[in-house]
Amino acid sequence: MGSPMEPLPASGAGPDVPDVREVSNILDVRGISVSRGEVPIVHEVTLGVAPGTVTVLLGANGAGKTTLLDGIAGLAKASAGTITLDGAELAGLPTYRRAQAGLGYAEQARTVFRTLTLEQNLLVSGDGDGDVAMVYRLFPELERRRSVPTGLLSGGEQQMLVLGRALIAAPKVVLIDEMSLGLAPVVVRRLMASVRDLTELGIAVLLVEQFANLALEIGTRAYVLRKGRIVYDGPCADLRGADDRLHEFYFGTVTETAGDTAAVAEGETS
Repeated sequence: MGSPMEPLPASGAGPDVPDVREVSNILDVRGISVSRGEVPIVHEVTLGVAPGTVTVLLGANGAGKTTLLDGIAGLAKASAGTITLDGAELAGLPTYRRAQAGLGYAEQARTVFRTLTLEQNLLVSGDGDGDVAMVYRLFPELERRRSVPTGLLSGGEQQMLVLGRALIAAPKVVLIDEMSLGLAPVVVRRLMASVRDLTELGIAVLLVEQFANLALEIGTRAYVLRKGRIVYDGPCADLRGADDRLHEFYFGTVTETAGDTAAVAEGETS
């Protein structure tokens, strides 16, 4: 769940809406199952991301969060289910076609072209036709470092660059996987504020994050994944500051989806 951190400054009226299930989703994932090799990891997961909101996906290490994002992005093959983005079916399409349809992905590995400058990294990602100015508006720190070889950037600057590359083609939805990994708390808070800013641009975000409470502060809807299955589906507000409850969802026997709560056997999700 991550160590406690200072809350983010308030922004506007906050992200909560009366009932997140009443909002039409721009990204709809229904009954998706994903394997790594021959090993099933994600089992019949259904989730949705509403336009201009942050949806938070939480879970312990090994719960299947990255595999789920890879399945949505087309980096791992989904063996069942449907994935629709703004009404268009993505399942079965190669990764680049999903990107063309409006899906961005900031992967966990923080992979960059280290010998290219920061700006060259952005231009390569946008095929020379991306909105570099938008990235610099979101991350003014990067504009000041635009001519620096990427291998000389700090970890925080490299993560901003990875997010910028995911945004350069003006996606409708961005998947963000563990952007805080290995970064100082002050940098994590800066990145969280930027993710919140994306919603003001109309971009929807599906965020996987180890600092659960910070993610829940900027999110509207939350899902908790345990052993490849959804065990919580509901408002972020209901989980904010509820560390004991989160621990039960991560490791215990509680399942709560669509407003219903039930006890399940620990081995049932294996």
